[in-house]
Amino acid sequence: MDFSIKAFDTKNTIASAKSGCVAVAVFENKKMSQAAKALDQGGEISAALKSGDISGKAGSTMLLRGVSGSAAARVLLVGMGGDETFSEKSFSSAVGAMLKVFASLGSADAIIALPMTDVKERDVNWALRTVVCAAHESVFRTDSQKSKKDPASAGVRKITLALAANGELKSTLVQAVAIANGMDLAKELGNLSPNVCTPGYLAQTAKQLAKDYKFEVEVLERKQLQALKMNSFLSVTNGSDEPPKFIVLKHMGGKAKDAPVVLVGKGITFDSGGISLKPGPAMDEMKYDMCGAASVLGTFRAIGEMGLKLNVIGVIATCENMPSGRATKPGDIVTSMNGLTIEILNTDAEGRLVLCDALTYAERFNPAAVVDIATLTGACIVALGHHKSGLFTRSDAAHEKLAAELLAAGQQASDTAWRLPIEEVYNEQLKSNFADLANIGSPGGASVTAACFLENFTRKYTWAHLDIAGTAWKSGGAKGATGRPVPLLSTFLLNRV
Repeated sequence: MDFSIKAFDTKNTIASAKSGCVAVAVFENKKMSQAAKALDQGGEISAALKSGDISGKAGSTMLLRGVSGSAAARVLLVGMGGDETFSEKSFSSAVGAMLKVFASLGSADAIIALPMTDVKERDVNWALRTVVCAAHESVFRTDSQKSKKDPASAGVRKITLALAANGELKSTLVQAVAIANGMDLAKELGNLSPNVCTPGYLAQTAKQLAKDYKFEVEVLERKQLQALKMNSFLSVTNGSDEPPKFIVLKHMGGKAKDAPVVLVGKGITFDSGGISLKPGPAMDEMKYDMCGAASVLGTFRAIGEMGLKLNVIGVIATCENMPSGRATKPGDIVTSMNGLTIEILNTDAEGRLVLCDALTYAERFNPAAVVDIATLTGACIVALGHHKSGLFTRSDAAHEKLAAELLAAGQQASDTAWRLPIEEVYNEQLKSNFADLANIGSPGGASVTAACFLENFTRKYTWAHLDIAGTAWKSGGAKGATGRPVPLLSTFLLNRV
């Protein structure tokens, strides 16, 4: 997709704009947006509204050809709902319906002249980002591993946004495209089969990003991890023939003395559950257990394209969790990198075993903040469904500030999170008779006890945990990675600049 911004005024009007299609808004009360009125010189649009051929309901559309008041080949009427100021949901529904029509057109270019300044409680920057990300989603393909590709629709590939071409909006457009590209990368990685998207594949992807955007990159191998005493991480990979990788990406776009933000991603490229084997149905979806890692790589793709003036470090611990004669057994006790011993009661609670060593490793960067991202617990889906990611932090002043930043970024990016508690009382559920910690808690609050487990390894810096088990991918007919939380993370970092 190619995007541009162009202002239309009295000298260069929307009516005189030559294009394959111009999209304008109409409403349920038979009213038209200003752009629609400008094209209604011959009365075709008002006639369509009066006749009831288009209801104006949010998401309704009607394609007109040869409209006398427009130099464009087509005019697409897009319903925005019952009011001339409309909700975020109505706008998103209208944009989705518009893009569906665009995909079916025999034209490569279109102008979007929707009233993007009239969304309730949202500004034009949000509307622009919504259009760009939705446009990317509308053309995203999942057939890279098919021997016969799905037929490619021609449709619109060049979009002009009818907006004031000021510096702020141009900057927003650059950021929106970068974030959409980052989401695409995260989705591509998530959707790849686990025999292709291995720990080595993620490492190669990181190296390619480093080459493309001049990041620093380091990939630690098993012997180096053993030397670092990352025995908790290594316990997860014992049963797999795929070698583990520990990836460190550095984008040093800020001042040399500035403390970095560290993003830590869980990268289990396939999670069988290990000896604590998962049930067979839907086990294929455990290829998505590396979506935390994918979101870190996608965010680096975005900030690299933006040239973000901030120091950001990405840490990805990636391996497979497989059963074999070498696999870690329930009841085994391992010593983590920071010296705490862990009784592994369930080998399917492996994400926290990988992350705890990665979080200890993050100490060496003297970070301004650390955010880990993981498809950690099914319990988070029980709590929040598939709408919001779970956010966990401590409750002192520094952590309250970090939580507020992340929640605000999620709202700004429409990639929302909901805060859940971390309290010392939950650590009581992680007690072991034989080790410092058990890797699962007693029944109840499983997403909270998982976060509390991680908290034990983060006490030397400001930290937050995002549980994206419910938001990283979709099941059923729409099965596929979502690219979340790349928008939240990218916006969080942008707001820190």
